[in-house]
Amino acid sequence: MKKPKNSRLVAAEIIFQWLEDQSFPDRRLAKIEHDHAFILEVVNGVVRNRLIFQWLEDSWLKSEPKLFFKAVLWVGLYQILFMDKVEHYAVINETVNAAKERPGGVGAAKMINAVLRRAQREKDDVFLHLEKEPDYIRLSHPQFLMERWKKTYGEADTLALAQWNNEPASTILRIEQSAVDAAEFIDRLRDDDIEPLLHPYSDKEIFLVLPRGVPVRKVPGYDEGWFTVQDPATSVSVDLLAPRPGEAVLDACAAPGGKTAMMAGRMDKRGTLVAMDMHDDRIEVLQQNRKRLKLDWIEIVKGDARKPGRVFGDRKFDAVLLDVPCLNSGVFKRRADARWRVTEERIETITKLQFEILTACSELLTEKGRLVYSTCSLEPEENEDLVTRWIAQNPGFRLVKTGKAFPPDSGTDGAFAALIRKK
Repeated sequence: MKKPKNSRLVAAEIIFQWLEDQSFPDRRLAKIEHDHAFILEVVNGVVRNRLIFQWLEDSWLKSEPKLFFKAVLWVGLYQILFMDKVEHYAVINETVNAAKERPGGVGAAKMINAVLRRAQREKDDVFLHLEKEPDYIRLSHPQFLMERWKKTYGEADTLALAQWNNEPASTILRIEQSAVDAAEFIDRLRDDDIEPLLHPYSDKEIFLVLPRGVPVRKVPGYDEGWFTVQDPATSVSVDLLAPRPGEAVLDACAAPGGKTAMMAGRMDKRGTLVAMDMHDDRIEVLQQNRKRLKLDWIEIVKGDARKPGRVFGDRKFDAVLLDVPCLNSGVFKRRADARWRVTEERIETITKLQFEILTACSELLTEKGRLVYSTCSLEPEENEDLVTRWIAQNPGFRLVKTGKAFPPDSGTDGAFAALIRKK
């Protein structure tokens, strides 16, 4: 049997790739089979704390390491500074060995060994000094984003949000009540020594927080389709849309399908529910979830929400859920790399796309039909400002109501939703 690769080296390779070309770490992580939980924590931890490691590197080193050795160093620093249940001698030894796997690694390994041993000796001092640094370094968020949030939400809420983003994300299940009785499902969990915690956010759905370390595929009822993995904030948009049995409903940007499944439960298999996405891999995810959840009556189509007429022609819908691509600033806890992708230029680009999608999909509505525009972002340009601007330019529609989840207050991911009705 082939010996598994050094887990620190695997983590460093993923970090190196991310630093080099801003690739998505989660795509590489999804393919990891050996030591997955450890590599997942290390990679996400390094990505999340990027500015802290850069600050430490700038303070301790005279010159910047080559990118691969920077990745190896940060992998070791994360373990020494942030992981309590690791043996430091093993961390240092394995991380140093990972550096030696690349040409020029012997010299880099000496540097990495020295820095990690210093971090081991001076760990308490590191955090004392860190407390004196600006908020954006101490909490490892882009400086311009922290400043934006302070203008929008105030300093106290901004700090609370950044702290929330740096905490480990919980795995949360929504019980598929059309498939299983909630009490029966909870009893089955307890029979398997899984003690769930009821999340209080929603009054229409039942969400359970799993204990840490429980693999979702090992949860009773996975194959039977008794639950979906999704945050309670996903209910904000579905509650506003309020799909009813007998209606024709479209989920226009549907993958992975959690909101589609939630709407299916509200519709009780009566009416038409269409889930659309434009990418083959995401269509495949929709199909897999439809099969697992036994929701064969849902129609899945491939299409671009910017040009839905190409798919539907003259077909109209009573209700459309439009969960548009966004900056994801409400889910930085779950998507550690997303915070480093936000730029002023990207805000401008994404809002143009969102406006275009909203305009195109509004044309699918029947008379007096309704649409919910939603994001998992917290930026006004993507949310309140965009909807206000769109309504002003489209007098045939009116804004009925908005909903919002702000993570430190809601205990959920961030979300925004606006219910728009055709006059």
